[in-house]
Amino acid sequence: MTEEKPRLHLREYKVDPDAKDCGFDDEFWNFEKFKSKFHINIVSYKHMDMEFDVIGVHPAIVNAFRRIMLSEIPTMAIEKVLIYNNTTIIQDEVLAHRLGLIPLRADARLFEYKTDDSEEGTENDTLEFELKFKYTRKGKDGHKDAQTENYVKNTSVYSNHIKWLPKGRQVSLYKEIDIGPIHDDILIARMRPGHELDLKLVAVKGIGQDHAKFSPVATAYYRLLPEIKLNRTVSGCDARLLKQCFSPGVIEIDEQQKAYVKNARYDSNSRNVFRYPHLSDAVSMSRVQNHFIFNIESVGSLKPDEIFVEAVKCLKKKCRMFLDEISEDK
Repeated sequence: MTEEKPRLHLREYKVDPDAKDCGFDDEFWNFEKFKSKFHINIVSYKHMDMEFDVIGVHPAIVNAFRRIMLSEIPTMAIEKVLIYNNTTIIQDEVLAHRLGLIPLRADARLFEYKTDDSEEGTENDTLEFELKFKYTRKGKDGHKDAQTENYVKNTSVYSNHIKWLPKGRQVSLYKEIDIGPIHDDILIARMRPGHELDLKLVAVKGIGQDHAKFSPVATAYYRLLPEIKLNRTVSGCDARLLKQCFSPGVIEIDEQQKAYVKNARYDSNSRNVFRYPHLSDAVSMSRVQNHFIFNIESVGSLKPDEIFVEAVKCLKKKCRMFLDEISEDK
């Protein structure tokens, strides 16, 4: 006997009948129709997280925004660490790497790129910090409880121990609250008797394409809007089972104990419904090709909406540069 091959349940992708007017086909593309169908709707904005919908645009444009946000929006980050004293167990290279990944609260749009690494930075392109920390104890060294955690005063170095050293006119241009680590509770090192740190930190302007520490976002991703339809009435025990096959909030049950689609947006691409043959034909799942759900999580140097606006400006600048080059060739 030959084993029956498992059936593959392929997902359908819904093609908007007006998708050709949104940029999918250059032959039928029209700017006025594109403008009428293009929308950006902010769904949620919580602190440094933003979720919004981009409707009526080509996937390449949405992906361009994502790539620009990851690698081409400048921020300030620690580039050099001058180590005057490090008697901790952390090697100098590892310590410098940890410090470089600490996100800084500084608007990179107010600074210039440092052109020459060999020269000392100026007030226009450099931020300087210091980190001085020494292990101290409350009592005498000979006390029998001197090594216990409860008896020790300073055992951990956190990002709030990094102090800003203004250069030139920076003391009058910027407030101290606007410059420094974004988070005060980032652990840098654990200290023990004899350990001491004496460091000078130099931060410059850069982009994520050079190093990930300059990227302004923790995550930036998008997905197509799910579309779920019920092909027939599902009620009773089958309705409750169907509800369990999807993420919370996708399928709900009304007063007549019948299942209905409440919000397909929360669908997590689950295929659990295909585990039950008597339910697999009750649901049709697809994706709307010109409706994107975009999520931006900022590390804190810029707000999510500011990051997206800067990405639009960057793409606009690239397009103008490309058009200028084409016109020059003609």
